[in-house]
Amino acid sequence: MGLTTLKMPQLGESVTEGTVDRWLKQEGELVRRDEPIVEIVTDKVNAEVPSPVEGRLVRIKVASGQTVPIGTALAELEVEGVAAAPETSPETPAARPAPAPPAPLQGRISPGVRKLLEDNGLELSQIAGTGPGGRVRREDVLAHLAEHKGAAPAAPAERRDELVRVSAVRRQIAEHMVRSVSTSPHAWSLREVDVSRLLAYRESEKEAFRARHGFALSYVPFFVQIVSDALMKNPYLNSTWTDDGIVLHHYVHMGIAVALPDTLIVPVIKDADLMGFMDLAIAINDVASRARNKSLRPVDVRGGPFTLNNTGALGSVAGQSIINQPQAAILSTESIRKRPVVVNDEVVIRPIMNLTMSFDHRITDGLAASRFLNDVQGGIEDWTPDRIKL
Repeated sequence: MGLTTLKMPQLGESVTEGTVDRWLKQEGELVRRDEPIVEIVTDKVNAEVPSPVEGRLVRIKVASGQTVPIGTALAELEVEGVAAAPETSPETPAARPAPAPPAPLQGRISPGVRKLLEDNGLELSQIAGTGPGGRVRREDVLAHLAEHKGAAPAAPAERRDELVRVSAVRRQIAEHMVRSVSTSPHAWSLREVDVSRLLAYRESEKEAFRARHGFALSYVPFFVQIVSDALMKNPYLNSTWTDDGIVLHHYVHMGIAVALPDTLIVPVIKDADLMGFMDLAIAINDVASRARNKSLRPVDVRGGPFTLNNTGALGSVAGQSIINQPQAAILSTESIRKRPVVVNDEVVIRPIMNLTMSFDHRITDGLAASRFLNDVQGGIEDWTPDRIKL
């Protein structure tokens, strides 16, 4: 019988540490090989780490909420047997004293609940509390009033401050963004683009596409294909800064920003420049779905020197994104709005979208950035469906 150490994995390029969000298994429990055992969060990913072996989790070394460097021992697993550790060992769960039960909370109430009781001539002892430890909540008082007086009065609104604890992933993102702004001098550029052709094509095909493939036809695969072509023509926008020099990447690993309720994750589409439109659409839908289900793998967030951020899906018109280090740039496609524009000396209404880009001024300058945006703009405005096979 032996012990295997579970270590903090590398969950993304340039990631140096991770935070244990919660343990999915507890000390003494059996674990199957490849069964998720702990959930780890970094500024780039929230991932469940599988057990490397089948055995028993005998020791947790890093508690929930702790942040530790990559490679740190998180836990020990006993393999080649399922026998419990000796009862005399101080490290086994059996030897630990049972935690004291929580103190009753029934007598602790908020000022709003206290005022509601006073306004209705009630005593705290009359109310059956349903909160933790029997604590009386506002809902309990209102339910009592509805039962005994026929209708519950409208509860007065509480005017108060509320402290929201920062999650581990939000704290990681905050630290990463501060490092990014401190590390690279950000420069910004904005471009107005006429998306008439793309919009007309998508509107004509989106219902048939959903019926055929089972997911929505978004603008993202169109933009990924166009941006990939532009990156291959403008390699300094597809590069990373190092102490030894600028590394040009002659392939496109495209980061796709996926917004979640409390965070932002950037999975990477590998070799996007070699993929056809349908392959891109399927790959983007896959990584976005797995990001929302918290089932991304570490390899899914590594190796992208450029990020595409579709902020237009959230209604944004223009913004200044922060570069995801060590990348060279991040391009945002904003929402499409009908605007009056001048075409051939006539004012016409066209669907216009802003392209906004943040780029690392150490790597490139305004001239190269403008050439890249020219290529992206031309790819969108002159787009034709000859490369599409739905």
